[in-house]
Amino acid sequence: MNPYRIAFISLVRNTFDLQLAEQMINQARQALQKNDIVLLEPSGEVGDLASAAQAADFVQASNADLVLIFQATFADSSLVVTITENCPAPIFLWAVPEPWSGERLRLNSLCGINLAGHALGLRNRRYVYGYGLPEDPKVIVKICTLAAAGQLMRRLKNARLGVVGEHPAGMDSCHLDQAGLREVFGVEVEQIDLKHFFDQVRTVSLEVVATTRQALDLKLKNLADLEQDPLNGSLAVFNALKFLASENKLDGLAVRCWPEFFTGLGCAACGAMSLLSDGFEGDTPVPCSCEADINGTLTQLILQWLSGQPAFGTDMVGVDVEKNQIALWHCGLAPLSMADPAQPALGGIHSNRKLPLVMDFALKPGRVTVARISQARGRLHLIVGHGEMLAEPKPFSGTAGVLRLNCRAEKFLDLLIGQGLEHHISMTYGDYVDVLIAYAELINLPVVQLI
Repeated sequence: MNPYRIAFISLVRNTFDLQLAEQMINQARQALQKNDIVLLEPSGEVGDLASAAQAADFVQASNADLVLIFQATFADSSLVVTITENCPAPIFLWAVPEPWSGERLRLNSLCGINLAGHALGLRNRRYVYGYGLPEDPKVIVKICTLAAAGQLMRRLKNARLGVVGEHPAGMDSCHLDQAGLREVFGVEVEQIDLKHFFDQVRTVSLEVVATTRQALDLKLKNLADLEQDPLNGSLAVFNALKFLASENKLDGLAVRCWPEFFTGLGCAACGAMSLLSDGFEGDTPVPCSCEADINGTLTQLILQWLSGQPAFGTDMVGVDVEKNQIALWHCGLAPLSMADPAQPALGGIHSNRKLPLVMDFALKPGRVTVARISQARGRLHLIVGHGEMLAEPKPFSGTAGVLRLNCRAEKFLDLLIGQGLEHHISMTYGDYVDVLIAYAELINLPVVQLI
């Protein structure tokens, strides 16, 4: 993720202890700036309706990921209502405790956010709150989680995805609901004709293919052992996809990979999509999913933006209830950076069509987040969970691994089949469940947690 942009608005009434209030404000600033946060502040503190209106204009123009209202002292709710009336970003209310001294109430901060929360609730406005001193790590974590969700919401409203071809017959789980994705996420989807794309692949020069091959030889030591014409075809596909994404300013691609790539171009699309998803040759990763699975691509893009590293869309092809393990597999399109360093990655051939290029490696061990923007039962919702990729032999050829979810495998299987979920799920390394849930709450997206 990029540094979080937080509009920091402090509320102060001069009938309270201004010296203590200023101390709290400065300490809060310092605590936030230690956490990769860019603070955006209006010219002064807010203490009346005139300054609240100025702060509202500032918030509108700030392009912030989060609006943080720091209740340095008590103020009635009219200030918060004015500041947030047309606020496009999530809202965080922060109150600070003070000693129960038996003397004067110096700040009365908690009562301020209590009034503010009630007023926002009456107006059906969502907010998150924190109650703690500026150095309180729990409050800082809540702020960063909501800021990450706000940044994701803001970026997705400007995201563009491409679908090359249509999903294969019988793959209803890959259905494109263009209007629904635009309405819920703000994402625009461009449809690209498969035959037109094939024409573009055929224009890729041998020199460009040779340059890609030279770089890939440094990663995969067995390319000379593969059938060369279809290998070169896959490398041409990679370059054509890369050009397509660049020319159309696409953040992700969903590709109808079979059977046409085998029958029309004589090669596999898997290896090409692996390279593009991985940001091969130093480019920004462009997440790719097979079978024209646009919801899979969207999920991968979300995970990539949260983690700052590539994501992978995979099938779930086996469940071992006794060992509490799930076999993940796809023909060979996982990003190369996900390969287990203990087992060298190789170039391979498609398991059914016997043509290159696919990637052949075990997924590296580590903590992972799994997620899916699902349309099961005809409604958009988020499936999310986390677990551990295990240091186990890969269960099948291609790109594969063994996952242990925090959710028991038997319960996962019941959810997968009993609820009619999609056969694809996406994963990235790291734990981003809290941010994903916070984002879903911001856009009113129902959540199914794998717990």
